[in-house]
Amino acid sequence: MEKAKVYFTKEITPESVVKMYKCLNKELKGKVAVKLHSGEEGNQNYLRPEFVKPIVDYLKASVVECNTAYDGERDTTEKHLKLMENHGWSKYFDVDIMDSQEDMVLEIPNGKVIKKNYVGKNLENYDSMLVLSHFKGHPMGGYGGALKQLSIGVASSRGKRYIHCCGNDGSYEDMFKANQLMFLESMADAASSVTNYFKDNILYINVMCNMSVDCDCCNVAEDPCMEDIGILASTDPVAIDQACIDLVKNSNDLGRDHLLERINSRQGLHTIEAAEALGIGTRDYELINVD
Repeated sequence: MEKAKVYFTKEITPESVVKMYKCLNKELKGKVAVKLHSGEEGNQNYLRPEFVKPIVDYLKASVVECNTAYDGERDTTEKHLKLMENHGWSKYFDVDIMDSQEDMVLEIPNGKVIKKNYVGKNLENYDSMLVLSHFKGHPMGGYGGALKQLSIGVASSRGKRYIHCCGNDGSYEDMFKANQLMFLESMADAASSVTNYFKDNILYINVMCNMSVDCDCCNVAEDPCMEDIGILASTDPVAIDQACIDLVKNSNDLGRDHLLERINSRQGLHTIEAAEALGIGTRDYELINVD
């Protein structure tokens, strides 16, 4: 496999998100979904609606999310829609909680751990997707980027439990008892089902700002531990996440080690390795700087 192209700019502005999308020289056609994180109530680090408005408007897209599998303000459609309103998403965008009605099953015949993925049924209403990720740490996965958005992010509430429990319809408590490597491999399996569903009609942008060791799903998150780095764009979810990891590793920022400890202690790189093994991308990439 030839090197994947990952475009990078240090400029973190709403307009730069559009510029990075255009660098990919590929038009997302038809009805477009922008998958992003709505931000748990109380979280201070998530990307704000005003920041993503230019790209969502440019694509004439809907903002899509799925309900969570843990207690909070996003575990039911009613509460999630209220939070989307409170956080300003529905003020600007057509908002779709994709599992508001029921699930849709995506088969994963070559999955290493799971052979099916439960996603929001409304996924079938979209022709293409922009996966717009806030890169940061994560309490369980080590880090959150494109692969997490593809897997846990697109999964329905049931699907999130199924991934966490490595192929079982477990309880909330069971989600924290699974073998860590199998959980990470389940995420890679689930991510592959979404990339296979959209085929070439899916693109990725990662924003490296407000980088805490905690995810946007945490209602009480640590403050960012590093200075902002930039925005990356790629057609390859494996390459873009690997590039983000490498930018953190190569940084001279004093907070770098704190974030790397979170990633390494959860063996977060294994998700990237497992996704590459499934053939949905490559860790071998070329970083292309954009002025």
